[in-house]
Amino acid sequence: MDHLRETLKECSLPAALEAMGERWAFLILRAAFNGLHHFEEFQSELGIARNILANRLARLVDHGILQRAAMPADRRKIRYSLTEKGYALLPTMVALRQWGERWETCQPAFPVLVDARDRRPVAPVTVHAHDGRALGRGEMIWARPEEVADGG
Repeated sequence: MDHLRETLKECSLPAALEAMGERWAFLILRAAFNGLHHFEEFQSELGIARNILANRLARLVDHGILQRAAMPADRRKIRYSLTEKGYALLPTMVALRQWGERWETCQPAFPVLVDARDRRPVAPVTVHAHDGRALGRGEMIWARPEEVADGG
């Protein structure tokens, strides 16, 4: 079998980066995962310029990562909340945080992310095979669609 590599024109990473690929978008998403919902909360917590925040929130809404809705009590006040698509980014956020702890800050992040049931730290995010095995370097390859096993 000849060597395959992922090609840019067929890769979904550029599309993902188009939606999320800059610092403020990730920090806004982190804030949303931490329960922030309103423009003023994001602005205060992140210290981001209002025009940049407005732009990034609009972009996240356009990409279906956040949804915006007027508050019933005051239609001028907008609530931003994560969509299902936004929640699906949680493993990515945890993986990036864990990577930063290991390779950039070289120390555990605070506060510690724990399992709500038993209050123990979450395990490192890993790539798993179809049968649940954690896969490491050298245990994954690219395959053409016709070379992928059907699981039967």
